[in-house]
Amino acid sequence: MFPKFSDVHPNAKIGQNVEISNFVTICDDVEIGDGTWIGPNVTIFPGARIGKNCRIFPGAVIAAIPQDLKFNGEYTTVVIGDNNTIRECVTINRGTSALGRTEIGNNNLLMAYVHVAHDCIVGNNCVLANNATLAGHVVIGNSVILGGKTAILQFVTVGDHVITAGGSLVDKDVPPYVKAARYPISYAGINSVGLNRRGFSQDEINNIQNIYRFIFQKGYTVSKGVQLAKEEYGDTTEGKMIFDFVANAKVGLLKGYSSNR
Repeated sequence: MFPKFSDVHPNAKIGQNVEISNFVTICDDVEIGDGTWIGPNVTIFPGARIGKNCRIFPGAVIAAIPQDLKFNGEYTTVVIGDNNTIRECVTINRGTSALGRTEIGNNNLLMAYVHVAHDCIVGNNCVLANNATLAGHVVIGNSVILGGKTAILQFVTVGDHVITAGGSLVDKDVPPYVKAARYPISYAGINSVGLNRRGFSQDEINNIQNIYRFIFQKGYTVSKGVQLAKEEYGDTTEGKMIFDFVANAKVGLLKGYSSNR
């Protein structure tokens, strides 16, 4: 039995122990997993796939069609995993024919007024602070923290364990384990606090620091820095992740460290 003042389509698939508040609209072709709470004035459009034990706060809009002029009505989805908290007035748009879906992993916190555009992929255990905005086709890794009002340009990739300063404009790929800040977006050291909290050993943190010294701080070109770092750290797990990310960067890397910026 649904609240008197909510509109839940009879074909929507609602799991066990789902709590739906007043003035909620849930359309056809929506799936919601067990134990999820839907706050007042939430709108969930067709194509939404929402996992278990999520919390969706008032004013959120899930699976609206993309804000993309190339979108031509094709069938696409939003796939949201388990244990996500989606705060007030968050908007998550469906995909386009380019990918077919927008995807949010598990255990994420999307704070108020976050926007996730079409064809984005967000990993697990991320925090997107208030007003963070992802343009289309952005990929966010695992355990990423985006500071408030971070804006990320189309097709940018952000690696695992990255943290960005509030108000950052991210128009280049950001490799794993780093702090990104300043304008234009630049390397500002490694995310040592986050890595410590997540159980990285001191040796692993030192390896990451030394690799990025070669790439960003010793004055080499990126390719030369990678070449030299590989000679010493190419067999480490963290080194392989960094070198693979750099090799596959699509829009170029953020700038290296400079104390003058």
